[in-house]
Amino acid sequence: MIRQQRMRVELPFVLSLGSNLGDREATIRSAVAAIAAIPEVTMLRASGLVESAALTLRGVDDTAPAYLNATVAIRTALAPEDLLTALNAIEVENGRMRDERWGDRTLDIDIVAMGALRHSSDRLEIPHPRAADRAFVVIPWLEIEPTAAVPGVGRIDQLTLSDSVQPYPAEPLL
Repeated sequence: MIRQQRMRVELPFVLSLGSNLGDREATIRSAVAAIAAIPEVTMLRASGLVESAALTLRGVDDTAPAYLNATVAIRTALAPEDLLTALNAIEVENGRMRDERWGDRTLDIDIVAMGALRHSSDRLEIPHPRAADRAFVVIPWLEIEPTAAVPGVGRIDQLTLSDSVQPYPAEPLL
């Protein structure tokens, strides 16, 4: 008897996490643990934490609380929309409210990249359309994947960034 096996293709993903409300570090640590616990997700690496000014639709808002940010690398066989659904649930579990676009938040998790692949749907665009412009994404990503590239843009170590981040002293996330 021949046993049929279903092929399972895992892809690498890069996720960006940010928090500027509440206990930012505890929230990001909780989110990293929750991501690692998603069925069919393997956590590969996590960056250190960086701090950045709040960015709104109108630009930098120095009056808003600063963000803590981190980047994680995972592998999963989940479809991008299924991964996004799981990540959105983690945001809600950590108090995320979607009242204002680019507003203050307890937790934001973005899918930044899916290897060298592109994906576009009504809910999701990969690579993230602004990933290559944001130091709070690029700097932690460089830490975990120094030779990474944004499809259609190029290697992230070659990017010129207009904003900046500061290292945040903390124990490693993993």
